[in-house]
Amino acid sequence: QVQLVEAGGGLVQAGGSLRLSCAASGRIFNIADMAWFRQAPGKERELVAQITWSGGRTYYADSVKGRFTISRDNGENTVYLQMNSLKSEDTAIYYCASKPVTIMNYTYWGQGTQVTVSS
Repeated sequence: QVQLVEAGGGLVQAGGSLRLSCAASGRIFNIADMAWFRQAPGKERELVAQITWSGGRTYYADSVKGRFTISRDNGENTVYLQMNSLKSEDTAIYYCASKPVTIMNYTYWGQGTQVTVSS
């Protein structure tokens, strides 16, 4: 079993920055792909960024490329999402997710953290 706890959300003005963190517990962390998803009101949950277990490969949604950076510290069992140049359309609940490398779909989810960007 893996437990994920997000932190770092809040209210920020457009153009500002926030750094989300996700602390994971469970022995599979070091071999798990990690990701950040978000869900805005009235919209479906979408993948924002993901990172492989080694940190060697990352993926970003087109809407956040060049503004967001995903990283991980396996020694601290933590994954981060640095969000710069925030826009009002980035307002959403952000969820951390994890899965074993051998599984296609994300299996474990955090409770979510609210990010609100005021224009």
